[in-house]
Amino acid sequence: MAGGAPSVAPTGSADSSPAVLRLSAVLVSDDDGRILLVRKRGTSRFMQPGGKLEPGESFVQAAAREMGEELGVQAAPADLTDLGRWYGPAANEENTFIDAGLFAWTVPAGVEPAAAAEIEEILWLAPAAAAQRTDLSPLLAEHILPRMLG
Repeated sequence: MAGGAPSVAPTGSADSSPAVLRLSAVLVSDDDGRILLVRKRGTSRFMQPGGKLEPGESFVQAAAREMGEELGVQAAPADLTDLGRWYGPAANEENTFIDAGLFAWTVPAGVEPAAAAEIEEILWLAPAAAAQRTDLSPLLAEHILPRMLG
């Protein structure tokens, strides 16, 4: 699932080479077909919950951990559906690309995700309504929503 981004050096350096962040993102949905978008404190773009991998952590382990930290919900790695990888521009960091493991998770009945940790705002939107927004991460705007609505 390549994002079609130009090839860059795998890490940032003193020159102008972009940094590359390894992270996981989770496409959270509900039984009504809505998707959950989050906006982190101090940022302006909405994205999926998720974050950077910790040392020795796999993409799926990071995804499950971030769900607990950012939304206060428990999603075991086995509960997450692997949607592949995406490489493209970061949402909130200049001269930075992301190498993202992407997963899907449907919220079980009776579970209510809530903003926690660095999450300042959450939105539940139908994918078509989300696609109309101009404040989305590149991963969401260029990859996830076009595939959902395609």
